[in-house]
Amino acid sequence: MDPLRRGYLSALLANTLWGVFPLYFHALRPAGAVEVLAHRIVWSLIVVALLLAVMRRWRRLRALLRDRRLLAGMTVAAVFIAVNWGVYIFAVTTDRVIEASLGYFINPLFVVLLGVVVLRERLRTAQWVALGVGAVAVVVLSVDYGRLPWIALTLAASFGCYGLVKKRLGPPAAEGLFIESAVLTLPALGYLAWLTAHHQSTFGTVSVSHSVMLAGSGLLTAVPLLLFAEAANRVPLTGLGIMQYLTPTIQLVLGVTVFGEPLPPGRLAGFAIVWCALVIFTWDALRVSRRNRAERDGAAAAEGVAAAAPVTVSE
Repeated sequence: MDPLRRGYLSALLANTLWGVFPLYFHALRPAGAVEVLAHRIVWSLIVVALLLAVMRRWRRLRALLRDRRLLAGMTVAAVFIAVNWGVYIFAVTTDRVIEASLGYFINPLFVVLLGVVVLRERLRTAQWVALGVGAVAVVVLSVDYGRLPWIALTLAASFGCYGLVKKRLGPPAAEGLFIESAVLTLPALGYLAWLTAHHQSTFGTVSVSHSVMLAGSGLLTAVPLLLFAEAANRVPLTGLGIMQYLTPTIQLVLGVTVFGEPLPPGRLAGFAIVWCALVIFTWDALRVSRRNRAERDGAAAAEGVAAAAPVTVSE
């Protein structure tokens, strides 16, 4: 298969899997959000450890573990992703899938805001407009909800900060997930032990299928992440960014059609404003990408002409 097509297929599969996560986590009731999160952490560590063993990449992992700066950064990243996973699972298990989807629609705008605040980046006019429209959407949704959409904002902020830390550190996907899971495993095991001691654990007490699904959350975590890493190596950044809108779109559809969550006119208007912001943001990204590609092609053509020109040697 063509590498670019393989990359797009990997991105499609990754974002589709992330999109249908609500179906999986909703089926894990009566387990609470923290119990599901703890199992997800522990089983992710096991799955990735097996993967690293098969790929024979323990030596590379050991080299990463000796880097104290990277370990400190990965610990911070682990906290951010734990918050993201925990709030997301809470949203699904408390019938707030639509608000969770809003968080991932807002995420690209929050990442741009992080670029301004943390990295001191200068934004183009269209990016400022997109941020302004997104802020209006948050106000409209806050009025409709009667409160700040804290689930959406927490998901956007935690995932945006997680991405920023990972971008600065640049660890390989599998090794990075292993370190993050390892950092979180001890408190996760402690919580699961506490549940078991107080006869509140659902693992092994509800049904065999329930226990298998709790264990399967590790595989569910690792597979789309590795697919996305494959896509990131093959797909242009703009294409990768646009395909990421598939995840919250699927979640929104599931929230309305499968879980029967309400989407009143005010909330729908808020989502429509968010989509307007994303259209502006995406249009600007595509425009800049085309311009940069044209400049690179022009420079390459100029170099080709210069290389092909006859060389005159004076005697």
